[in-house]
Amino acid sequence: MTVPFKALTDFFREVGADKVEHTGKTYLAHAVGVYNDLKAWGCEEELARVGIFHSVYGTASFQGFSLPLERRGQVRSLIGERAERLSYFNCAMQREHFDAQIEKPQGPYTLFDRFTETEISISDEDFHDLCVVHLCDWLEQVERWGNWDHRREAYHALALRLGEVALESYDRVFANEPASNSH
Repeated sequence: MTVPFKALTDFFREVGADKVEHTGKTYLAHAVGVYNDLKAWGCEEELARVGIFHSVYGTASFQGFSLPLERRGQVRSLIGERAERLSYFNCAMQREHFDAQIEKPQGPYTLFDRFTETEISISDEDFHDLCVVHLCDWLEQVERWGNWDHRREAYHALALRLGEVALESYDRVFANEPASNSH
């Protein structure tokens, strides 16, 4: 049985993530925004739930909130094994290593886990879905954050790789980039 959406947002409130600032809104509001955007992109509920928990353990660039890794089992019980694994991958992956994988048309794919300092194999399906979540996360926040050049080439490569709604969303968001900043 799927845990109700309210239980997911209640969990964020219980751990204090609703009080953490994240790119001009709360971390919870950002996480729900990624969830909503993934649903709008036509993603299944499982992948949309990754959107809520995509940075729950902190990422290399977002350290405003990080649930201890010892609580992975609790997250798994809320969103399922695969969704938790993808959330973990998004938190654990070293971005430079991930960026180098984007150009590969097919696997095998690997991620460099910054927590364990090991390279791990990832299935083609998981890599694809991680690309979707990673790009959607960025597009949800870049306009508020204003750091348009942060990994610009990698995000553009993700949009091109994914095509369709991802590329349309990328183009729509980046059309709002201030003229003083655009390339």
